[in-house]
Amino acid sequence: MTQIVIPHVYLLGTVDTKSDELIYLCSVLEKNGVQPLIVDVSTNMTPASANIEISAQTVAACHPDGATAVFCGDRGRAIAAMSIALEHFLPGRADIAGVIGIGGSGGTAIVAPALQALPIGLPKILISTVASGNIELYVGESDIAMVYPVVDLQGLNRISRVVLANAANAMAGMIRHRYIPPSQSHPALGITMFGVTTPCVTEAMHVLEHDFECLVFHATGSGGKSMERLVAQGVIQGVLDITTTEFCDFVAGGIFPCEVSRLDVIARTKVPYVGSCGGLDMVNFGAIETVPERYRDRVFVQHNPFITLMRTTPAECRQIGRLIGERLNRCDGPVRFFYPEGGFSQLDRPDQPFYDPMADEAFRDVLLATLQQTSDRRFISLPFAINDPSFAQAMAEELIQIFKEN
Repeated sequence: MTQIVIPHVYLLGTVDTKSDELIYLCSVLEKNGVQPLIVDVSTNMTPASANIEISAQTVAACHPDGATAVFCGDRGRAIAAMSIALEHFLPGRADIAGVIGIGGSGGTAIVAPALQALPIGLPKILISTVASGNIELYVGESDIAMVYPVVDLQGLNRISRVVLANAANAMAGMIRHRYIPPSQSHPALGITMFGVTTPCVTEAMHVLEHDFECLVFHATGSGGKSMERLVAQGVIQGVLDITTTEFCDFVAGGIFPCEVSRLDVIARTKVPYVGSCGGLDMVNFGAIETVPERYRDRVFVQHNPFITLMRTTPAECRQIGRLIGERLNRCDGPVRFFYPEGGFSQLDRPDQPFYDPMADEAFRDVLLATLQQTSDRRFISLPFAINDPSFAQAMAEELIQIFKEN
């Protein structure tokens, strides 16, 4: 007989300190007709409770080194170990309809990596006292919704009840009105974009949209990671990497860097890849006063009150060219890299502040010297700026041709 799986919203928290909040979340979900399930992620041996469906011991046992790795008596090591255990425990559960995690800094550190490992589209809410700060490490490239509780999560009161109820009601709404995507007949493409490459991306999409579903990613570090995660999951079948600007911040210490693993997924999956130089003329910093002192004599553009752009130098462009070339050499699938001879962004034109042909050519020369060209790995130089319609059309048509041939 086939076992019926009842969907649950998993409630993740340390029962030794957050039992009142977890039980309250349960009550709100139940009033909405949603089945909750409490998962204890305490890092000490909490006593059994009728309200806890899954004990901390059960979760800890999923650690590769066993439960003793979690219940070690050292708080820092225990938090790290419980996080690993939860990452192993959670993704394999067949009855997860959604997840709500709660915690302070420690509880958030335990819960966040496991939420990041869950599929995109599965509802995830993380109620955390660190949600009003820098949450990049907690959200990563996932679709976690973080909620700041305003007060500390230390018992129930007139503020925490409202915030917790709102989160539970939001989860119930996501569960009861879940979006079911239609079946897709076209392959999905990942496309990277910045404001200064938007015309290029828009024109390319006009060419591609009849045959592909275009998923555009903001090239802010997390955007590149999100795109490559979906490539690894098989959601994206090809990449139009128009805007590789994350390499600039990686080299010069900007605020939107890629990771050292950028393009590794392309090499591993061998998906069709068409790349270009979008935004390689700029490094991103915050407000002008945040720019490191060593860069104070450089050329800047204030993109908005919160973002300052700095022109890359020939030396930095050479380093970027070497990095991209080395990574593309690892890719054995179809690879094309397009070079726009007329400039890398809207700011890299003869009448614009970042126009610097010597820096652009420094990138080109090192990339050409590094790139090991083959019949399937090619460098293509065109006499257009990156935002000229003809350049976008050429890249899009090349990607279409690759799909036809493969």
